[in-house]
Amino acid sequence: MDLFSNNNQDFNSILPYDGVVDYYGTIMSEFAAASYYEALLNDIEWKADQALIFGKLITTKRAVAWYADEPFSYTYSKITKTALLWNEILLELKHIVESKCGETFNSCLLNLYHNESEGMAWHTDGEKDLKKHGAIASLSLGAERKFSFKHKKEGTKIDIVLPHGSLLVMKGSTQENWLHRLPPTKIKKGPRINLTFRTIEK
Repeated sequence: MDLFSNNNQDFNSILPYDGVVDYYGTIMSEFAAASYYEALLNDIEWKADQALIFGKLITTKRAVAWYADEPFSYTYSKITKTALLWNEILLELKHIVESKCGETFNSCLLNLYHNESEGMAWHTDGEKDLKKHGAIASLSLGAERKFSFKHKKEGTKIDIVLPHGSLLVMKGSTQENWLHRLPPTKIKKGPRINLTFRTIEK
């Protein structure tokens, strides 16, 4: 199943069962999206991501950054990161996203994919520090990319194309029942920045 637009509604609920994913389409002008994209490229403290796989420390091509209300520690892929404090651009984007989806967030994990060869394997955002059944808002800036969901038991797959300036929100039991990924592609693509706004509970 492919979903490419929001059909003139505020959002589309794109999962058929066992979770809630609301797709809001493009939520800002092309000019605003381009301005935020350039600011994030230059102002975020990007670092190569690392993961501990079978006891071996792997450094990925993808770059990441972690920001929050306070210096939260956050562990995923068996690596613990400490959050930097929000900068002005991120606070603006947080306000835009919160106003659009009606949720509130206290942290943001950012990913920078440099080209079409970089992606993310099937996974869930089910870390113990995340609010249970809390919303995770995904804002896409830069190159348009396909994003995929797969049901853990039934194998049902749903693909959606996320364009520049678009917003997708996962919540409810989505992380318990569905995997998601950003697949690499052979189609030439430029860089993409993905901001995932989250709620950490300590």
